[in-house]
Amino acid sequence: MTAELDPETRRPALPGERTHERLRNFPPVENWDHHVEYDAKAHPRKVPHEYMLVPTTCFNCESACGLLAYVDKSDLSIKKLEGNPAHPGSRGRNCAKGPATINQLNDPERILHPLRRSGKRGGGEWERVSWDDALDDIAARIRAAIVEERTNEVVYHVGRPGEDGFAERFLLAWGVDGHNSHTNICSAGARLGYSLWGGYDRPSPDYANAKVILLISSHLEAGHYFNPHAQRIMEGKVSGGAKVVVLDPRLSNTASHADLWVAPWPGSEAAILLAVASYLLRTDQVDRAFLRRWVNWSTYLQHLHPELPADDFDAFMGALAEDYSTYTFAYAAEEAQVPEEQVAELARIVASAGSALSAHVWRAATAGNLGGWQVSRALFFLNVLTGSVGTKGGTSPNGWDKIIAHGPNVPGGHDSWNELLWPAEFPMSTNEMSILLPHLLKDGRGKLAMYFSRVYNPVWTNPDGFSWLEALTDESLVDCHVALTPTWSETATFADYVLPMGHSTERHDTQSYEQYAGKWLGFRQPVTRVALEKMGRAVSDTRESNPGEVWEENEFWFELSWRIDPDGSLGIRKYFESPYRPGEKVTVDEYYRWVFENSVPGLPEAAAEQGLTPLDYMRRYGVFEVAKDSYRLDERPLTDAEVEGATPDERGVLRKPVTLDSTPPLVGEAGSIGVVHEDGTRTAGWLTPSRKLELFSDTMVDFGWAEYASPGYIESHVSRRAIDESNGEMVLMPTFRLPTLIHTRSGNAKYLNELSNTHPLWMNSADAARLGFATGDLVRVNTEIGYFVARAWSTEAIRPGVIGLSHHMGRWRTSEHAGSRWAMGLVDLSRSDDGVWKLRYKEGIKPFASDDPDSERIHWDDPGVHQNLAFAVHPDPLSGMHCWHQKVRLEPARDDDRYGDVVVDTRRSREVYRAWMENTRPGPSSSGLRRPEFMMRPVKPVRRAFRADGGRADGEATR
Repeated sequence: MTAELDPETRRPALPGERTHERLRNFPPVENWDHHVEYDAKAHPRKVPHEYMLVPTTCFNCESACGLLAYVDKSDLSIKKLEGNPAHPGSRGRNCAKGPATINQLNDPERILHPLRRSGKRGGGEWERVSWDDALDDIAARIRAAIVEERTNEVVYHVGRPGEDGFAERFLLAWGVDGHNSHTNICSAGARLGYSLWGGYDRPSPDYANAKVILLISSHLEAGHYFNPHAQRIMEGKVSGGAKVVVLDPRLSNTASHADLWVAPWPGSEAAILLAVASYLLRTDQVDRAFLRRWVNWSTYLQHLHPELPADDFDAFMGALAEDYSTYTFAYAAEEAQVPEEQVAELARIVASAGSALSAHVWRAATAGNLGGWQVSRALFFLNVLTGSVGTKGGTSPNGWDKIIAHGPNVPGGHDSWNELLWPAEFPMSTNEMSILLPHLLKDGRGKLAMYFSRVYNPVWTNPDGFSWLEALTDESLVDCHVALTPTWSETATFADYVLPMGHSTERHDTQSYEQYAGKWLGFRQPVTRVALEKMGRAVSDTRESNPGEVWEENEFWFELSWRIDPDGSLGIRKYFESPYRPGEKVTVDEYYRWVFENSVPGLPEAAAEQGLTPLDYMRRYGVFEVAKDSYRLDERPLTDAEVEGATPDERGVLRKPVTLDSTPPLVGEAGSIGVVHEDGTRTAGWLTPSRKLELFSDTMVDFGWAEYASPGYIESHVSRRAIDESNGEMVLMPTFRLPTLIHTRSGNAKYLNELSNTHPLWMNSADAARLGFATGDLVRVNTEIGYFVARAWSTEAIRPGVIGLSHHMGRWRTSEHAGSRWAMGLVDLSRSDDGVWKLRYKEGIKPFASDDPDSERIHWDDPGVHQNLAFAVHPDPLSGMHCWHQKVRLEPARDDDRYGDVVVDTRRSREVYRAWMENTRPGPSSSGLRRPEFMMRPVKPVRRAFRADGGRADGEATR
């Protein structure tokens, strides 16, 4: 805390004069280039330290909160990181993960130089290699794949991207349909439910202004964008008096703040929500005007009630109420195994929201259950019925509160379609089917010439990790694996190259996320480089300012693309040339200069007002707020210029002519620009085929899932009927976090590990007594492909019939030094002659000697249990989401069991994979599409690629 001048006199104190000082949280922006703080350890002496404060963005989760790095001007070391008060999303407030970035920067075990394996893959033998040698080898392999038309053998597998649009840029430039993501272990289920309604695949609740906040799972400590959202949830509750309702089988911190906590049986949430919808309909507590204008109710009638006039709105309302009348409070209570009174109370609370219902689900029920996507479909149904869509205090789509700032000369779509990532069995999957990659490779569907893993750790994070290990060690399936990572991980252990990429203070990125009713663009930047340049030293390459030979990815991709196409003959190099120096390689400053001058509305003007260039503005503040109060953008009137050349179709959708070689937008259909309403007004609308909110989805009918075209309830694979408690069976819920402090991009943050370092198996005390377990007992948890051994914790904080084990521990390493000893235990990996894998700890976490004296002060020893290894893949046949919840059987640990043991038969993994694949309905659709064009798809190809026949059977060149 620092003191600021007297607010009345606004001048320094005169000798002997006392001022009225007040404390503030942050130094003023005008002092960021030169800020003085006194050394607290030197008290009572006043020992000053001179700092330059440089803004950047946190990279330890998807929230992208603002950070200020305190760069010591005497040696340019980074002394600490705090919140950036200029950031409108995080508003200067950070969880522990932001300041703990300093641990990652100073971690004595981080990777500082490029490495190449020198023995067998996974053998733990490495040698230093130059960046030039690594780049030349990687570029030659990719170039050969492109020239030989093997582009589907190049795959870039990313966890959290850190920057929207950049990976898509280089993959499109290369002509590679190789973008693979973590999404179907994270949020694919929720995305499908939201996409079917409005095209946009995420919600953006306006919590701060809500009357009712309805949350599925624990959004204060572990929800999507939890820190900025947590602030606003508490703001809405404490300052605005909003009611908070939480549906979660576990008593989370969020549930402890709720006005109503409902602990349903996992997978029953959609039944509860539809019972609320039924109540709203039968009591007529709905926004009829909104429904009539914005819901495709005529289509609903045409498909489900052809006996009724398709233009009779009152008939529609009556039919809708009747259709959902079976979802009674009693029915929902029976499915969820909760008191009927709780369901009724939930319905009354939702009805009281008016048009200010903020609702959110991201992982939780949508990620855990077969048919979980219906939970988000049913949840947004409540927003639609109450008219709480895009309103103040309601729920908007993410696209209204987010900006993607593209660079110059964006490549167009190609006509490639990679069925290793987008297999025909999953035409409705919201993202790539990444969990299936080892199985698809083993099926002989293809192989990989180049596999990049980037901010991702599939061996540990994904289910069925031993199958990943088998694929990554089989050089006939994966020719070269490059791990782009600042730290060791279970997956990097099985790479051919490990290339050190920068942490959040060592790289450039732009990010924007939906966190309130407005939009901002944040700028992650290498703070030491910025400090050097402000002090007059030119830096041409971020490696010059980073520790060791750590690079940043944008410069890496620029250089790699040039080496793939050194003479421009492949048509790649032109996308990485300077917009200011034709024919020359673009620099990172030039790239972002162009972005900020051309792709961020309002930024050039705001910068000019302060006498700054747009790039200098972003370097100074680290963020720009593009818009505030972004409500009801569906009602934005279309201008005459926008509709010029467009004609309305039979549903009033305004379309412009496009060809099969047109590239669709990230979300939405090519040529579709808006909708004409009954009253003749023309507005932007939504991004569905009808440009309205689709209560009934024609797309679902086209792809063979007519029975799920409207919001409904699908019984989970772990429903109460599937569990035989008499046989020791229970539902394992593995998709929650310990206090979210531990959820970082790596395990190398010592402060966070110190805060959260035990891994209990949550078990209701009634279940513990029934099964004979006490807190601390070892439990063998049997899954369908093996088992693991954990420690029981008897508690009232989880509903009976359900056990829980957080998915953010269980880290391991196979060699003494290739790993983070703050969080990883040392293990033996073995495979028996009959193909059964076993992981067993040789030692847990213990103190170790290093350049950081704190490493010898480690007092924790529990690395946790790697439960994901023992889970087979469960791909939802529609969304593609891995259904995380497990039917397990508990028994006391046997004599030869040890804590943390994991045993898996990957032959059984293959059997389960095939069984779930039998539930799919492969494409193409009845109209010949591989996948709906309007749904979000990274690296979106041209329209021709969406057609299974490549458009050859279509005599028309346009829609």
